[in-house]
Amino acid sequence: MFKNMMYNNINTYPCKDTQHVITVVHEVKQVAHTFHGGIHIDEHKSTRRCPVEKLPPPKTVSIPLSQHIGVPAEPTVKPGDIVDRGQVIGAVEHGLGAPVHSSVSGKVLKITEHNNAQGRKVRSIVIENDGEDRLSPDIHPWHKRLSETSTEEIIDIVRAAGISGMGGATFPTYAKISSAVGKVEHIFVNCAECEPYITANHRLLLENPDAVINGLKILMKALSLREGIIAVEDNKLDAINLLEERLAGSKLIKVQVLKTKYPQGDERQLIYALTGRELPTGKLPADVGCCVFNAETCAAVFNAFAGGMPLIERIVTVDGDCVRNPKNLLVPLGTSYTELIDYCGGLTKTPKKIINGGPMMGIAQWDKDGVVTKGTSAILVFSEDVENKTDLKPGCIRCGRCVRACPMRLMPSYLAMFSSEGKLDMAEQFDVMSCIECGSCSYSCPGHVPIVQYIRAAKGQINDRKRAAAAALSQSRTN
Repeated sequence: MFKNMMYNNINTYPCKDTQHVITVVHEVKQVAHTFHGGIHIDEHKSTRRCPVEKLPPPKTVSIPLSQHIGVPAEPTVKPGDIVDRGQVIGAVEHGLGAPVHSSVSGKVLKITEHNNAQGRKVRSIVIENDGEDRLSPDIHPWHKRLSETSTEEIIDIVRAAGISGMGGATFPTYAKISSAVGKVEHIFVNCAECEPYITANHRLLLENPDAVINGLKILMKALSLREGIIAVEDNKLDAINLLEERLAGSKLIKVQVLKTKYPQGDERQLIYALTGRELPTGKLPADVGCCVFNAETCAAVFNAFAGGMPLIERIVTVDGDCVRNPKNLLVPLGTSYTELIDYCGGLTKTPKKIINGGPMMGIAQWDKDGVVTKGTSAILVFSEDVENKTDLKPGCIRCGRCVRACPMRLMPSYLAMFSSEGKLDMAEQFDVMSCIECGSCSYSCPGHVPIVQYIRAAKGQINDRKRAAAAALSQSRTN
């Protein structure tokens, strides 16, 4: 499974934004860890040499009160209120959730409903930016040394900062820490960034590696761990070299090199690649002694600890064949996609599709005025030119490519067949609920079968059926 590799690469990368070419020499001697299955995809990392630019704050922001897994936040402000940058505008008193903060200073215009990236109606707070960039007086650095800070205090800091997983899952970070205390022996920072186009984490590692390293140290302290691992795919050798340089002589943190392969960034595959442990369906990484955090999540933890800053902005890659000047941008949460695209020079082609996230697991958007949230790693705009055009009717040719590609060792062709025919019991028998919907099967299919779409629909129907059965059982017990 593991392959010894020696790298001595000279790579040349163009950056459309800076209009120049940078040549980078890499020398890395590492063991590249990998996993079963997966696929090799054209990377299209055209922004990997584009430094992060700070997007000017927009005139208005629309900040959703649900940017995390769990209970939506309840507004703590009302129309007409004046708010500061970093001020709490939405709170969760009970249940799993995370507070929401204003990304600008200004006046609350209204509280309304919008569709989020997943198509669900969520309440949002619309704020008119007053341009003063006035910081909330509640924001201040943590007053103790890390060695004197308890686990409970770190959890409280992370909760108050509203940090949710920034790799896309948006699970509240304080809850992940709480559930892992006393259970884990390994902590990993996920810097795989295996989706095509996205380079936000790569740029973070190059431009602010200390924030990631120090965020990891804080998380290690919270979990009482003496060793941490930063895991990076081997297509980011410049970042690997920089991290190795920063960590030279460190006994606490090591860099592990992952083989560049999709979906290496999925926590199940990352855990298996680094430990050989398999994460069963329905279990959390803590159940196999591991805890995984995204690189930008670690940086957010450090920012909350060192400067008291809540999560109100994030790095977003803006790319796609329609975008004039692809860039990496530091974006205030609640900023519309249109603002990002306009800052990148606008569009050069008629867009066919706008995707929030990566092209494999991201979600196609129907509203160009959707907004950036805590889980938005990229906004990609594609024309018809990149569509996989064929006049052939989709159909399985029994080639087995989807089976070889599946990182979960499933039978995607059978799952697609059962799902499309409504045979949900058979789909469950073939373990459809273990599918991580990474899209490796659909990408590999020469018959152009929309395997993931079939599976996703079946999983939704199975979950609906289970909820209905649980409700009926509860009703019968009540009667």
